[in-house]
Amino acid sequence: MPGPEHHRADIGRRVAARREELGLSREDVALRAGSAPGYIAYLEEQAAVPSMGFLLRLAEALDTTVAALTGGDAELPPGIGRAAYRPELVELDPDECWRMLGTHGVGRVAVTGHEGPAILPVNYVVAGGEVAFRTSSGSLPGRVAGGDAAFEADHIDEAFSRGWSVLLVGPARTVTEPGAVRALEERAFSAPWAGGERDLWIALAPARVTGRRIVVRGAPRTAADGPPGT
Repeated sequence: MPGPEHHRADIGRRVAARREELGLSREDVALRAGSAPGYIAYLEEQAAVPSMGFLLRLAEALDTTVAALTGGDAELPPGIGRAAYRPELVELDPDECWRMLGTHGVGRVAVTGHEGPAILPVNYVVAGGEVAFRTSSGSLPGRVAGGDAAFEADHIDEAFSRGWSVLLVGPARTVTEPGAVRALEERAFSAPWAGGERDLWIALAPARVTGRRIVVRGAPRTAADGPPGT
């Protein structure tokens, strides 16, 4: 069971990930937190132990919480907060949906197997108007090939009880042409988080792209609002 020191060692990784998610430089974060860029670099690269006062300033600079930066909420399911005051549910057009998906991330694919329906997380990449993911032969996610499939990705902002979700529905197929496989492998941001031999690429070409976003007026812009321009 990881203890407090494990979470402290992870602070730099979490700070860097959140900073990159917001599109901020180390200089930007330092200015917001009243620190020096060199200390932000040290915090991200070394096992630093910042004070609680600095963590509070840093969390505010990154539009997040101390618990999120220290890993205190890592084992909790999303959505444990209360609804915001006067939230608004907004439908997203297809262009906005694709911007939300970005170039890669973690989403979920719906599968119907011998034991009934299941929803499984996968690392995905966006390429040529399709979503593709790697799995292994005989796995549950691989069973979507050859028929219609549903893929969903979302982002939850606990601090302001808002977020977005995008749903893609359409035919899925295995990618076997060597050039296409090589292009996907080169485009992939990361190996599958689950590890193991996962060399079967599945691509979903959506016939239907829909999305929704919960908007809270007056809340600061974060990743829950999607990339700039949405």
